[in-house]
Amino acid sequence: MAFVQAIVYACERAKIDPAPLLQQAQIAPTQLENPQARITAWQFERLSDVAMRTLDDEALGWFERRLPWGSYGMLVRASISSPTLGVALRRWCRHHNLLTEAIALRLETRDGLATLSLTERQDLGMLREFCLVSVLRNVHGVACWLIDSRIPLQGAQFPFRAPAHQDVYPLLFPGPVQWGTAPAVLRFDARYLALPLARDEAALRQMLQRALPLTVLQYRRDRLLVQRVRQVLAADPGASHSAEALAVRLHLSPRTLHRQLKEEGASLQALKDEVRRERAISLLHRTDRPIKQVAHDTGFTNDKSFIRAFRAWTGQSPAEFRRSARQGA
Repeated sequence: MAFVQAIVYACERAKIDPAPLLQQAQIAPTQLENPQARITAWQFERLSDVAMRTLDDEALGWFERRLPWGSYGMLVRASISSPTLGVALRRWCRHHNLLTEAIALRLETRDGLATLSLTERQDLGMLREFCLVSVLRNVHGVACWLIDSRIPLQGAQFPFRAPAHQDVYPLLFPGPVQWGTAPAVLRFDARYLALPLARDEAALRQMLQRALPLTVLQYRRDRLLVQRVRQVLAADPGASHSAEALAVRLHLSPRTLHRQLKEEGASLQALKDEVRRERAISLLHRTDRPIKQVAHDTGFTNDKSFIRAFRAWTGQSPAEFRRSARQGA
């Protein structure tokens, strides 16, 4: 409800009656008095749409000047010819910084992590939280749309204290959230920046007819999920890695994890076997550890099950593989 109240405040500051707008979004004025009240994604999308059109301001009063209807569409159009997401986001940040002096967007990469930061240059007043949340959700949603992939967040931080409605933030920014640290930041795996854009002008025209769901709703598909699962498995190949535990690490439900892997032509068990096989081959080839120890280090409960699995993978027992590998060397 805090975000609805922010839109109402922006309307009142512009001397526009918010009541008709709330009515179009099917939001009862009495709900505004209940800070614990919730609205649906459709209601928020509808309210934002009619408010932006009525105010002719896609920024909804956040900045020192209006961003007329179509401003954010212009940013997407300026980015869509980019060869990769990294280039597109850097263009987005550069062009957004030309639209307003109130905030500055910046994309940086370091140690495999991409950081999208939003620095405040002016006092945003009563609209501060709504502005920071909306801008970051907007650029994140557009980035996901550009590459047709969910971009999981490894963390987010905001320069204000945790609000009373902080429980809604995991829905907006799945992953760890840190409070009271400037600037506002989103962090994600930098490998997404190398993905080519999956959209063209025709797709852009269709998307702009109803763009707000990109900000309101989470993108579902993840084009790098197989790589991310493999990375987690390889980091601790001796662990059991149940679907439940892995889903928690990746901020997904177990059902979503299995479904998305299937969509990418993979399965959790197949990825586990792949990582175990690579680990076992490496240990047998490079170390003198006993077979029983290799079995344990690759996540098997006993050496017999390991030997059966290894023979299925390679056509040889672990001992035979080790001998032939060293004779060949």
